[in-house]
Amino acid sequence: MKKIRLIPRLDIKGENLIKGVQLEGLRIIGNPNEFARRYYENGADELIYMDTVASLYGRNNLKDLIKKAVKDVFIPITVGGGIRSIEDAFEILRSGADKIAINTAAVKNPLLIKDLVNKFGSQSIVISIEAKKISENSWEVYVEGGREKTGINVIDWVTKCTEARAGEILITSVDRDGTKEGFDIPLLKKVSEVSNIPIIASGGMGQLEDFTKVVKETDVDAISMATILHYNIKKIQDIREFALSKNINLREFYE
Repeated sequence: MKKIRLIPRLDIKGENLIKGVQLEGLRIIGNPNEFARRYYENGADELIYMDTVASLYGRNNLKDLIKKAVKDVFIPITVGGGIRSIEDAFEILRSGADKIAINTAAVKNPLLIKDLVNKFGSQSIVISIEAKKISENSWEVYVEGGREKTGINVIDWVTKCTEARAGEILITSVDRDGTKEGFDIPLLKKVSEVSNIPIIASGGMGQLEDFTKVVKETDVDAISMATILHYNIKKIQDIREFALSKNINLREFYE
């Protein structure tokens, strides 16, 4: 039986942790590494750092932040945003990240996925997908922080990324992001059906019941959380204890 992972997500603008709704209206929350350390100490399994303005600069600007983070945090860290080449990926991994997440660059050049997998191994490559619902049971891939349409069907793209041997897929519902209205269950069900690699669900968790619902009704492998943690609605330990009370199998601390 799979063990579900709890993964706080930290969206970064400059040196600040920020959060918005549907990837817009970004509000400064605080120092990202202070939050990261707190989440690590409270029992997070992994962390995700996303540079939200990387597209403006054409590169990821989190290297120094990650170098500082890994001095206090000893769980896997995924870093995304603005990674467009093997050289970009190498710089981020050398800074201390365990995995890199790519979105826009992969959509523009799907061959980049295979190149990265061949260079660094599947276990290091996460495909980040920003999904917007366009009709019943149909979602479109968006890029550039959820601002640009691609015309690509999410399920078709998941299939291609799986075939390219990516290690994981981080699927973010743009419609649910920051709303605290729960995960997009139909989206995650569809993605799980076509993927044979781990799925990280992101976007919408606002209460403990959202966690159990997504785990019991879909086949995801990990839950990414932001608003519910950043605003101290619930702590990771609260989520962990609630999940265990519902007989959900979780990864043990730092397993």
